[in-house]
Amino acid sequence: MKIIFLGTPDFASEHLEYLLRNNFNVVAVISQPDKPKGRGKKILPTPVKELALKYGIPVFQPKSLNKEGLKIIEEYKPDIGIVVAYGKLLKSPFLDAIPFYNVHASLLPKYRGAAPIQRALENGEKRTGITIFKIGVGMDDGPIAIQKEIVVGEYETFGQLYVKLLEVGKKTLEKFLKNYPTKLVPQNGEPTFAPKISKEDLNVNFSDSCLKVKNKIRAYDPVPGVKAILNGKIVKLFGVFYFEQANINKPGEVLEIKEEGAIVGCSDGVVGIRNIQFPGKKKITFMEAKNGKLLKVGDVFEKS
Repeated sequence: MKIIFLGTPDFASEHLEYLLRNNFNVVAVISQPDKPKGRGKKILPTPVKELALKYGIPVFQPKSLNKEGLKIIEEYKPDIGIVVAYGKLLKSPFLDAIPFYNVHASLLPKYRGAAPIQRALENGEKRTGITIFKIGVGMDDGPIAIQKEIVVGEYETFGQLYVKLLEVGKKTLEKFLKNYPTKLVPQNGEPTFAPKISKEDLNVNFSDSCLKVKNKIRAYDPVPGVKAILNGKIVKLFGVFYFEQANINKPGEVLEIKEEGAIVGCSDGVVGIRNIQFPGKKKITFMEAKNGKLLKVGDVFEKS
């Protein structure tokens, strides 16, 4: 079976490499155009392009799938298209050329869209997973080929859940391809959505509940980190180890600093936070920040 692979970021390149290492016949790769990255704004290849070149797989970055993409299909004659975080919706007539299947990091119909992992954590989901579905005309609404559910830990971060879902995604994709074609099942249930992350999403508000603050911090840990204002400076916060409901006089107040982290007040309780990052500095513990006279008990975090 000849496969054409569409993907762009690291999550996609890991799936592509897994296929290549397990001797699946990937005949061509399509990725988004290269973009400037870092402080120097140097144009760098996408992770998927970089990997395809390493393995000698023909790689294309068409501006229009319906023009250039169809020519690629005609030239390489793939039997199936596998899409992992490509970054654009596929549309007819390209979509109609061959069957395309998407690897999506949620239990569809929950969290259709660009940021399913972060949104699941932000909303405190206890379970999530991987869904492979046949792509249709709508956003992530096609029939399901295979789905694998996993449990989400109470304090699991985006980084930790990302790694788990990556491993589940690779193995689920392998199982799907080895059993292809398979019966498709319509998505069942009320859909929810996972829109792209905005700058506003990264602002943590300690006037919210301790549960909501806990979930907000872990959803963006280790990247890009949530933001708050401390003594007039924008800081980032990482790692929640504790939360509990309690009567609090001032949300955002640093109530205690210990080796494990800082205990900070919320609207209805407290959260324990492990690390803080000041502008232009590396991530440090709260005890290090206290010893460096960067903060003290009684300081207050405000919404950025």
